[in-house]
Amino acid sequence: MSQNPPNLRPDLAPKPRLTDTARPGQPTVGMVSLGCPKALVDSERILTRLRAEGYAISPDYSGADAVIVNTCGFLDSAKAESLDAIGEALTENGRVIVTGCLGANPEYITGAHPKVLAVTGPHQYEQVLDAVHAAVPPAPDPFVDLLPASGVSLTPRHFSYLKISEGCNHACKFCIIPDMRGKLTSRPHAAVLREAEKLVTAGVRELLVISQDTSAYGTDWDREIRRGLTEQPITTLARDLGQLGAWVRLHYVYPYPHVAEMIPLMAEGLVLPYLDVPFQHAHPDTLRRMARPAAAERTLDRIAEWRGICPEITLRSTFIVGYPGETEEEFQTLLDWMEEAQLDRVGCFQYENVEGARSNALPDHVPAEVKQDRWDRFMQTAQAISEAKLAAKVGKRMDVIVDLVEEDAATCRTKADAPEIDGNLFIDEGHEALSPGDIVTVEVDEAGEYDLWGRLV
Repeated sequence: MSQNPPNLRPDLAPKPRLTDTARPGQPTVGMVSLGCPKALVDSERILTRLRAEGYAISPDYSGADAVIVNTCGFLDSAKAESLDAIGEALTENGRVIVTGCLGANPEYITGAHPKVLAVTGPHQYEQVLDAVHAAVPPAPDPFVDLLPASGVSLTPRHFSYLKISEGCNHACKFCIIPDMRGKLTSRPHAAVLREAEKLVTAGVRELLVISQDTSAYGTDWDREIRRGLTEQPITTLARDLGQLGAWVRLHYVYPYPHVAEMIPLMAEGLVLPYLDVPFQHAHPDTLRRMARPAAAERTLDRIAEWRGICPEITLRSTFIVGYPGETEEEFQTLLDWMEEAQLDRVGCFQYENVEGARSNALPDHVPAEVKQDRWDRFMQTAQAISEAKLAAKVGKRMDVIVDLVEEDAATCRTKADAPEIDGNLFIDEGHEALSPGDIVTVEVDEAGEYDLWGRLV
């Protein structure tokens, strides 16, 4: 058992879990998946296609005939991490195919690692498969391979990410995601629902809905497709997902006014009372320089409206400190806003330049030591809020989902906790009969800064 320090990189997905055993002579492919949950879903899709073609999935370098590295290009530090992962794969295996967001700039990769076999961009599934075929020709056994593909999951089997769209229509100055992944393209409602039904039938107890801009789902459809809808497409989708019997958790919800439509679904219990909203900052001048909506007061009004409809709602967000031009006054406004907003779960980035981002050209970049100081102060504020909110839960009963059962404790999550990025609830007595995926009722008897402890009821 380990306590859960706050994961301050909410762009990171859980570490992929690979388990497979190759038959004699079966071609094998390894996968290193970096970056966000959206990239993890891309990795799952690639591996599902390869598995259906007769490839085995290797959990290590030595057992793989080739390795796919799915890269992240969100921040310069993430780019460096991706280049390091490519270099490690080349050293340990030697036959490496690169895909993902960083692959949108192939010269950047081949300049550092000229020996990679191929480079493809984000969600270029066919090109990745072509590169694998060229490097490791398929050798299917017609008696056991070439069957309809059952999905390869890189997460524990009791929860799964459900990607509902690609791309983004925003033009935030600090972000290059639209350049790498394109404009918003929403998946058909029926396709998303069909995938969700298959996942729940296969034993998934929690669906984590993800996209670059979840609340914009369906706004790219033409009038003919949207004809007959009486509410926003994301509200209809959330309502239908809520009928499947699994927990439904919404991530990356941009704070449009129509988000209020979904809050009654949370109050009714169809969707988890959890909203992940990337506010980024609170001072109007900082938000304008970011090219984000600059109405922090209205945001506080919306938060109050959401809590009025569903008092149990958990609000998570991420923020950037040290953005170019951020003054001490602007930063103090953010701290004051945090005190008033009382968000439940918070992550924070120190601003980094990203090649190609318009924010690089802004004047008055903040010195590194000032960014670090503001990050420290921000997290102290967020930690104090978290500690007080968790202390108020002592004595309450709540449902939790079990993630891991070890000898000394079971690691669980409440409805207020997403995997990897939020807190945990630990059960350290009477947990021996529990299994991952169980949903049980506990009474909270202890609280920390980010985690809870409880006993089975």
